[in-house]
Amino acid sequence: MAAGIEEITQMALTLPVDGRAKVASVLLASLDDVADPAEVHEAWTSEITSRVDDLVSGRVKTIPRTEVRAQLAADRAARQR
Repeated sequence: MAAGIEEITQMALTLPVDGRAKVASVLLASLDDVADPAEVHEAWTSEITSRVDDLVSGRVKTIPRTEVRAQLAADRAARQR
């Protein structure tokens, strides 16, 4: 490698904000594994089926939207104190 990590980092830090964001985005994207779309579809289908089965069987219960919104509002208010 011609330039060390420290040198590359220092050079990147001299870029304007949008340039640093672009470099960060490209580097982060390079860390992601490229997944096989068929495997992703199969995994999501399995997960969705499992969740629907849990609902239909009664293993999990839904919470009314009004209760969820009230709890979110209470949590938000508690954080703002």
